[in-house]
Amino acid sequence: MATTGRNVIALKCSECKDMHYYYERGKKKGERTKIEIKKFCPKLRHHTVHKEVKL
Repeated sequence: MATTGRNVIALKCSECKDMHYYYERGKKKGERTKIEIKKFCPKLRHHTVHKEVKL
């Protein structure tokens, strides 16, 4: 089976510290910034900042 050349990352809530969202991200050499997105946290039931963490 061929490898896709993509990284699986998780988005971790900055307030409750749980991982709720998972993404596949390409392996580009120039793109090394970490993602920070405001997403809905089902545990706290409101929008919070979610930060990228590697699995």
